[in-house]
Amino acid sequence: MDQSEILKPEELNPSTKGHPKGLYVLFATEMWERFNYYGMRAILVLFMTKALLFDKAFASNLYGSYTGLVYLTPLIGGFVADRFWGNRRSIITGGVLMSLGNLLMFACASIYQSNLDASAFLFFTGLGFMIAGNGFFKPNISSMVGQLYPANDRRIDAAYTIFYMGINVGGALGPFICGYFGDTGNPADFKWAFLCAAIAMAIGVIVFIYLKDKYVRHPDGKPLGMSPLKADAQKPNPVLVYGSLMAFVAICVGMLYIDAKVYSYLSYLLIVAVLGIGYMLFSDKSLSVVEKKKISVIFIVAFFVVFFWSAFEQAGASLTFFAEEQTQRDLGFFTVPASWFQSLNSVFVIIFAPVFAWLWIKLGRKEPSAPTKMALGLLLLAVGYFIIAVGVKDIGTGVKVSMIWLIGMYAFHTWGELCLSPIGLSLVNKLSPVKFASLLMAVWFLANAGSNVLAGKLSSLYPDGTKVTNFAGYEMHNINDFFMLFVFMAGIAAFILFFLTKWLQKTMNSTT
Repeated sequence: MDQSEILKPEELNPSTKGHPKGLYVLFATEMWERFNYYGMRAILVLFMTKALLFDKAFASNLYGSYTGLVYLTPLIGGFVADRFWGNRRSIITGGVLMSLGNLLMFACASIYQSNLDASAFLFFTGLGFMIAGNGFFKPNISSMVGQLYPANDRRIDAAYTIFYMGINVGGALGPFICGYFGDTGNPADFKWAFLCAAIAMAIGVIVFIYLKDKYVRHPDGKPLGMSPLKADAQKPNPVLVYGSLMAFVAICVGMLYIDAKVYSYLSYLLIVAVLGIGYMLFSDKSLSVVEKKKISVIFIVAFFVVFFWSAFEQAGASLTFFAEEQTQRDLGFFTVPASWFQSLNSVFVIIFAPVFAWLWIKLGRKEPSAPTKMALGLLLLAVGYFIIAVGVKDIGTGVKVSMIWLIGMYAFHTWGELCLSPIGLSLVNKLSPVKFASLLMAVWFLANAGSNVLAGKLSSLYPDGTKVTNFAGYEMHNINDFFMLFVFMAGIAAFILFFLTKWLQKTMNSTT
């Protein structure tokens, strides 16, 4: 390597009290990617039902299939990055694919009125590009944050907090800007939302390409996230590389189309994957009894996480229908787009994350254990749904309720997320044997994927006033019944997890 490529540590970060400038490059890249994802997600079901005229049940199931695959493909993208491409190339590839995906959605939204067959092809292809791109982008950028610092550097926790803020700044801006330009009440304007998302992702890629060499480096000055040495030495044929990439995109398109239009197989695939990983781990004779006990805690916690995220992820589906149709959004001088409500979670995270971080420190020895915090997260989620269920109880057909009910619900959901999401990720890292750290993180991703698929299926039960829907024997005649389903699901799961917390804590700390 040319010595001119290696910067001195003091050039990368003149002050050891501050943070490397590479952190802010990653911050900006992730922020624009989250703008892209959440901005597009905010108007997706509205576009499907208002422009493409899909019914709510089909749109909900398709939404679940799409978001489920978004959490599944990082397993492939992470593998490719570790073995062949490295973080840098994977991030750029993923960003380009996502930007192209949104441009295909822009084209779909531009011609859906004149050419339905072509628009349907562009729609599924665009989502396939998004799924494949996310698979390369998502698992690679966050793993680079910690590598900017020397081992055991006390700034790493603060660095991840700053990075997490980038995620939520993008998550707040995306629905707001895409909703402003696309969710206008005129279905023909949805194309502008997709274009905004495509531009945002392109900005993120450009920022990363032009600043990565200068700032995204190890503390010793060496470039960070390069391809593995063996992969560099092999230098595969570009035709083979791009051909394989397009084949991966085609597989993503096919998996989405088949699950949505032919046979809903994705939930079964995820169950088989979890059982297969479980068998692989628990039959491994190199693992001690203590390690297997700790792995069992990860599987149990991941099971309860499904109940949380399947209810939480209604934000992009049934809760968007509710915001659009039964929430009073007219302020007199301006009508709030339904998609804007999806910004609330990220706004509340920015506001309350420091409060929760302070609270856990303030409690000291009285700080709840990780399983207790996660049970509390489920309980707060249930309370949020109970609030909105009260708000819609006994309202007549066509009556709209104040947006304060929706805002209050999202606040409780965010508090629940802050109790559960970062705690769960930390728990997986702490309990995983080094040998199987990546595989057990895959279990966490699979739990999230399963949650999103279930979220779509539950959203498809959203009552439209003309039919009674049913879930596991529970009949839903109106929206109050629908929201109470999540109160029962999350509440019962919280109660059971509270009951198990002492045993889980004892198992986590087991030495025999």
